[in-house]
Amino acid sequence: MDTHHNPSAVEMGDTAVKNVDDDGRQKRTGTFLTASAHIITAVIGSGVLSLAWALAQLGWVAGTIVLVSFAVITYYTSTFLSDCYRGPDSITGTRNYSYMGVVRAYLGGRKVQLCGLAQYVNLVGVTIGYTITASISLVAIGRSNCYHEKGHKAKCSVSNYPYMASFGVVQIILSQIPNFHEISFLSIIAAVMSFSYASIGIGLAISSVASGNVGKTEVTGTVIGVDVTATEKVWKSFQAIGDMAFSYAFTTILIEIQDTLRSSPPENKVMKRATLAGVSTTTVFYILCGCLGYAAFGNHAPGDFLTDFGFYEPYWLVDFANACIALHLIGAYQVYAQPFFQFVESNCNKKWPQNNFINREYSTKVPLLGKFRVNLFRLVWRTCYVVMTTVVAMTFPFFNAILGLLGALSFWPLTVYFPVSMHMAQKKVQKYSRRWLALNLLLWVCLIVSCLAATGSIIGLIKSVKSYKPFKSLD
Repeated sequence: MDTHHNPSAVEMGDTAVKNVDDDGRQKRTGTFLTASAHIITAVIGSGVLSLAWALAQLGWVAGTIVLVSFAVITYYTSTFLSDCYRGPDSITGTRNYSYMGVVRAYLGGRKVQLCGLAQYVNLVGVTIGYTITASISLVAIGRSNCYHEKGHKAKCSVSNYPYMASFGVVQIILSQIPNFHEISFLSIIAAVMSFSYASIGIGLAISSVASGNVGKTEVTGTVIGVDVTATEKVWKSFQAIGDMAFSYAFTTILIEIQDTLRSSPPENKVMKRATLAGVSTTTVFYILCGCLGYAAFGNHAPGDFLTDFGFYEPYWLVDFANACIALHLIGAYQVYAQPFFQFVESNCNKKWPQNNFINREYSTKVPLLGKFRVNLFRLVWRTCYVVMTTVVAMTFPFFNAILGLLGALSFWPLTVYFPVSMHMAQKKVQKYSRRWLALNLLLWVCLIVSCLAATGSIIGLIKSVKSYKPFKSLD
């Protein structure tokens, strides 16, 4: 029960007061470390392993410049967003618990609904995409063992549906963790996993380069007339730019992460430090993975060099890396699902405050884990949500192409437009001043990138749908 609606909580003395914040909500315990872990879990997805492919489309120079540019843009706009966590007076203003809340405080009107639509469609999309990606990694373990036994040319077909179902079962259990504040341990495990598989990918690429077994690379990437046609070069370059832009997109859940931080030191200062740590760490891994992967495979770099078998041996190391990806995605699913869970539940609480099914919590003791709070509505609705995402993932295994399109459509509003607009409102940036012109130029450049990436994703999606065969094993 929320102590904000329970006046007797304060009357119970110091203990109750110590357990609540200034607004009567549960006391926040997040730190720089937990916020950094949430960011790294959200940012370093298994997409890191596709950056070699992205670099192959753009080449050494453009690829590296684009990657670093998006790191800088994401960090820059994230600092704007973290300054807006509290109301217009950012030091003592009231807290905003969600991205929509921040937009409501600074911009209001129709923009609040647009922000909610972009954010929650993206969050739901990511959870479906993660179900597919986790199953692909688990299938890769089975295929890796098969290739090791029967040779690299063998036909190793493995169904990914049992893996998707197993992933769903694990998520049903983890989804009962009441809120974002209590999943720090998951994020820390997931962050360690993401470092593990990215490091293995880098290590395998280094050993490949050291052995002299390398592909042909170019300053401008794939060669027209040799590797690709002129049209393919254009569309694949757009897709690669989109991949790089979205590989940093964690602003969707930045406010929700910031809302887990203790009130002292000021949340925005800690969040900026955590963002810098998260984005810097990620960029180092991205550049290493992208550049070393491109050096190893050249212009024929696979879409994902662990699941698309850029490497076959040592098979046990490839297996371990793929297991790390699956474990990372178990935690990452929760990081993206919890804000959506919270959104639905808080709206239901407001609409039906007297309903016991929605609001009443029961305490139960779980062996080894101690006390656990159970809420019937949470149990039923979150279970239904996980079942729904799992069924969609099973039905549309090309959903990752759809995810590229969702990423393209939500990147501009959530990572660039809203943070920049709120910053201009907060700092009262004068129209047509130098700063105003520079920020508007940033908005336009990023909008063009989003549109080009969306076009590339649509073309990729059309190809995926054409070759789509429902309920087919991966081989």
